[in-house]
Amino acid sequence: MSVTDMFSNIQGFLSADQDIREDIRKVVQVLEQTAREILTVLQSVHQPSGFKDIPSKCLRARELFSTVRNHIGDLKTKFPADQYYRFHEHWRFVLQRVTFLAAFVVYLESESLVTREEVAQILGIEVDREKGFHLDIEDYLAGVLIMASELSRLAVNSVTSGDYGRPLRISRFINELDSGFRLLNLKNDPLRKRYDGLKYDVKKIEEVVYDLSIRGLTKDPETGGDK
Repeated sequence: MSVTDMFSNIQGFLSADQDIREDIRKVVQVLEQTAREILTVLQSVHQPSGFKDIPSKCLRARELFSTVRNHIGDLKTKFPADQYYRFHEHWRFVLQRVTFLAAFVVYLESESLVTREEVAQILGIEVDREKGFHLDIEDYLAGVLIMASELSRLAVNSVTSGDYGRPLRISRFINELDSGFRLLNLKNDPLRKRYDGLKYDVKKIEEVVYDLSIRGLTKDPETGGDK
């Protein structure tokens, strides 16, 4: 094979690779748009009247997740199944975002931590990498950490809305989450930096709870206060 032929073959490979990446980017763009729509729905819970509508907001978000599943189903067809990590960089951010949204919905519904398996089910993807398009453990953890930041904001806005019990429950939840992350030896730099942000979320929520305590407003609904 001549040098010219060899480089012609290389160019063919590069062109095919670029076509795949362009197809992926197009699907990721519409996936990002749906993620923004879900976020818009859930952001309304921060409004004074939003706490009364949490169930309906979560229901609407879950309806939109069916569109997310359709987009991800389309995404799966755009690259060879055994080359997930070769193209992972294209959808990593949006996958972390929709993981955060799924985690936030589950928390609003049950005030519990969503499992990686539950997120995978909501998104219509796998947990095991051997089965194809899956939820990478680090993407799951990043999504959970984004949710922690959202909960610190929710704690502040709960007080504004007169819901004094919610910040106490959020504080317990975030502290348990922090304890869990302390068990992990995080070597992924972006993930470790995001975890550093959790410390500020813990502090922010503790300040909210402290402010409530000195005002005598920390009666927990589980012990007789209003939820």
